[in-house]
Formats: sequence, C-alpha cells, structure tokens
Amino acid sequence: MDATTIAVDLAKHTFEVVIAPGGGPVTRRRLSRAQFARFLRTQAPARVVMEACATAHYWARVAQACGHQPTLVPAQYVTPFVRRQKTDRTDVDGLLEAYRGAGLPGVAVKTVAQQEVASLHRLRQQWMTTRTARINALRGLMAEFGVIVPPGVRRVCAATLALLDQPDGGVPGRLRRGLMDVVEEIRALETRVTACERELQAIADTHPIITQLQTIPGVGLVTATALVAAVGHIGGFTRGRRFASWLGLTPREHSSGSRRRLGAITKAGNRYLRSLLTHGARAALFAARRRAHAHRPLSTLQQWALTVLARRGANRATIALANKLARIVWAVWTRDVPYTARLVAA
Repeated sequence: MDATTIAVDLAKHTFEVVIAPGGGPVTRRRLSRAQFARFLRTQAPARVVMEACATAHYWARVAQACGHQPTLVPAQYVTPFVRRQKTDRTDVDGLLEAYRGAGLPGVAVKTVAQQEVASLHRLRQQWMTTRTARINALRGLMAEFGVIVPPGVRRVCAATLALLDQPDGGVPGRLRRGLMDVVEEIRALETRVTACERELQAIADTHPIITQLQTIPGVGLVTATALVAAVGHIGGFTRGRRFASWLGLTPREHSSGSRRRLGAITKAGNRYLRSLLTHGARAALFAARRRAHAHRPLSTLQQWALTVLARRGANRATIALANKLARIVWAVWTRDVPYTARLVAA
C-alpha cells in the first residue's frame, strides 16, 4: 500500500480533504458527497483517516470497497490538536496531526448488520423516552384536577380510561379529548417498542452468541444485542478488564510516585452499553437480595455482590457488579460457552 494518508473532515454536504503523500507536498481539496465518492474510487490505495462521528462508518465501508485502509479516530483525541479557530480546515489539520503524532488506536469499522441492530436500539430508546414523557405529562395533567394516577404504562392508561368513562370523574369536558389522544399515543408507542423488540429477538435467533450472553445474570435480549452491535468482534480485547475499561466501568486512576489513588469510574466509552449493564446489575443485585431473604441457595456471584453491598452500599455494589458482569460477558464471548452459576456450598 502507498504511504499516502488522506484525512477527511466529514460533513453533510461538503468535505474538506487533505492528501499527504509520504515525503511529498500536502494538497487540499473541497469536495461534495458525489465528488468525494468518485475521489475514493480514482485514488490509489491509501490510509483514509476520519473522525469517528456521524456517517463515518458508512464512508469507512465505502473506502474499504475502493481498496483503501480506513482509520476512525475518536473525536475526543482530535480536539487537543485543533488550532485556535474552529474551521473545516483546522479540523482536518488537527485530525491529520493527531493520527500522525499520537499513535492513536482506531475505532473498529461497523458492518451494515451492526449498524442495523444499533439503529433498532436507537429507535427503541427514542420511543421509550417519548412514552415516558407522555406518561409523566398525563399524570401531571390529571393531578391538576386532584386525580392521582398510579405509575406504570398499563395502570396509567387503564386508570385514565376508567376515569374518562365517568361523567362526573372530575376531568373537565374540554380536556377529555386531549387526554384520550395522549392515551392513544402511549399505546401506539408501546406497540412500536414491542415490534422493535420482536425484530431484536429475530436477530438474536440467528446469533448463537446472543443466546449465550443471555445466560448471564442481568443480561437480557436488549443488552445482549446492544453488546453484539457495538463490539462486533470481542477478539480486540485481550482481557476482561480491558473490556470493562472500554465500557468506562473501571476506576479512574490519579497516581504519582509511590502513591496510587483510585477514584470513581471513568465513564468513558459507550454510555448506552454502560447504562444497560448498570441497570442489569441493579436487577441482579435485587434478585440476590430476594433470594437471601427467602433463605434460598445463592451463587458465588450473588454472595460476592451481597458482601460488597453490606460493605459499600447499594450504589457502589451496583457499579462493582456491572464491572463484574462486563468481565463475565468477555469470558462467555471469547470462550463461546454459556454462563454456569456455581452455588455456594452449604
């Protein structure tokens, strides 16, 4: 492959391109989307460097199809190399300098299948956020007239409809049509979320690793499919701790000399995956507490989680368990075997 490096500042319509041959003069071009696609097809194989932002994975796949070697650089590592003024030219110069000088690891290029699953997750999350907003709005409107509706999708809709069926239920007549519209919107959003989860289940049925990941406590269909969509190939992580670090679930270190100090988790990486694992850890911790209160046998993982809970409290125990679940995910994925819980000896 030629030593030429092509840095590209991606945009919706116009791309700023810098062509840096090995040892030769740097040239600049400003191209439209169609011109950039033709440019990639006509250039000799080169390293194409882009910031890992919106549409970056699409253009990386286009570059791969044209025989180039794409490299996606995380945006937070490019910012320190950008000069004072924020322009497309300074952005692409900073991108090229970051790639040349910092030796940064690139972001893995996602396949179309990965982005399909990730897009389903994004739609589901947006619909759930809208549904929650409508439920809160409905409960707030009803409370203005002294009617307290219990939380929960089904209970909110059922209580609202039951109230609207009563002529003297306390809701003004001009407001009834609007409240009915909100209920119908909530039900429509619920239908969309359910349909999206059916699509995720259909995808899971064709991926054995997703089924194996769901054997881990706290990891269900949504978390397992999100992991496969975001990670792609687990072989890029040599240890479970590195995978947990990539998810931002390891402590932030601030050390100097012989003094080593660990703080809160870094919260780096994929926020959505981290939140899913955290919610799963909270559910697994709750299940462990219920089993302990019922005097039922505990697994070694549940006993460890309850020990951390007693020493450090619920929040820290949840994060510690999320870290542990991330490492278990790595082990199950790399070994291609389902998770088997070991019970504590009586």
